[in-house]
Amino acid sequence: MSKLKDSVNEILGIQGTKNEIKVSDFEQPAPVPRKIDENKSDIDNDYDNSREQYYNLIDKGNEAIEGILEIAKEGQHPRAYEVAGQLIGQVANTVDKLQDLQKKLKDLKEVTKKSDTKIQNALFVGSTAELQKMLNKKETPEARSEKQIENEIIDGEE
Repeated sequence: MSKLKDSVNEILGIQGTKNEIKVSDFEQPAPVPRKIDENKSDIDNDYDNSREQYYNLIDKGNEAIEGILEIAKEGQHPRAYEVAGQLIGQVANTVDKLQDLQKKLKDLKEVTKKSDTKIQNALFVGSTAELQKMLNKKETPEARSEKQIENEIIDGEE
């Protein structure tokens, strides 16, 4: 060992090679299990997870803001105040994203409601004879040829 390590170990009262701790001795923490509710849809589970992550980011940002403000007050350095301002802006953006998440969930839920709507006041454009044929579902060869001609005209292939 180097003289520096020996002297530091001696000051701290640590034996040299016996008690050396290596990075590989530490276990990696297990990943945090996600809370997935099988009774909820994927949209709701994703919303809950995103919401929880945004709240965690906001909390950590607030802690960082408090810390950098203390440093800025003690040091009176303009750069510290600049960093504090940037952190405040980032936390504000995260709060906006949290609000956007609410709106997106609302929009996703409304899409499913809108798709189940019934059509009211449908408008038929045509003659009464065509309407009666359509209602009776009696399509004669003449009616088929008339429809083909109309479709060609609509498509622009006169």
